[in-house]
Amino acid sequence: MPREDHVVVAVAGRGFENAKKFAALHNIPKVYASYEELARDPDVEVAYIGSLHPDHRDSIKLMLEHGKHVLCEKPLTMNAKQTEEVIPLAAEKRLFLMEGVWSRFLPMYKELHRELESGSIGDPLYIHVTAGYDMRHLVRVFQKSLGGSVMLTLGIYCLNLITRVFDEDVPRKVVAVGDVVEGEGVDQACAVSMEFSNGRLANFASSSVLKLPTTAEIVGTKGTIKLGFPFWCPTEMETPGGKRTASFPTLPVPSYYVNISGLRYEADEVRRCILAGLLESPDMPHKDSRTLAVLMDEILRQIGVDYQGL
Repeated sequence: MPREDHVVVAVAGRGFENAKKFAALHNIPKVYASYEELARDPDVEVAYIGSLHPDHRDSIKLMLEHGKHVLCEKPLTMNAKQTEEVIPLAAEKRLFLMEGVWSRFLPMYKELHRELESGSIGDPLYIHVTAGYDMRHLVRVFQKSLGGSVMLTLGIYCLNLITRVFDEDVPRKVVAVGDVVEGEGVDQACAVSMEFSNGRLANFASSSVLKLPTTAEIVGTKGTIKLGFPFWCPTEMETPGGKRTASFPTLPVPSYYVNISGLRYEADEVRRCILAGLLESPDMPHKDSRTLAVLMDEILRQIGVDYQGL
């Protein structure tokens, strides 16, 4: 990211030694052993929260209480109740808050919405999405105390695409089934079908133990759009008019996640909104975070996963 637009001034982590290594790798001048120390730093204007899912609510509140704008990784919190704690607090403090659903700000997703608005596929009536990796090497995905859940980790990308294409409409009906890790109460696979108004249907499957195609198909009355792997940060999109491609910025250091440099686009959005005096992004408004939280609560309830007592 251009330094005239963004400067990373400090980092904090649960593991101080790892935080120091991260800071050294990325030339970050200050390293803190606690989030509280970072929150007190007067040079920090915006806090990016990428901690474990169960820590999100308290970390958001901590930063807001210390006057920091906040960009928090998805999911914003663990449930709809927690979401209703942080959004009003941000409004009360007159601070910017955004859930980091980075797909919304990628050039290919902007192109997707231009394509939909052009009417090339007519009225979108059916969406099919899959999201699956073998993630058994990641302990956090399978332990309840660490906020484990394939729905919260990958399924949210499916929900984001579906609700975005269907104009943030709330489904009339949701039917979910899943596979829950015995003894942990954490979902490692789920399949969800949804019925929306005007005959629109969607289904998706997510897995943290199986490699699924991890693509998306949007079918309309005149044609189809297909998003390539991985659909939440794709480099290819098939449309009735032909294939579209996109590239991602190169990074000076190795990355461990596909197309991760695309995170810069949500950072650019945060900067744009703050400079414009906005408290939420028009492309990821608080109402959309509320919708995602309510839907995930219902899906997890049907699967048999309980994150309500937090």
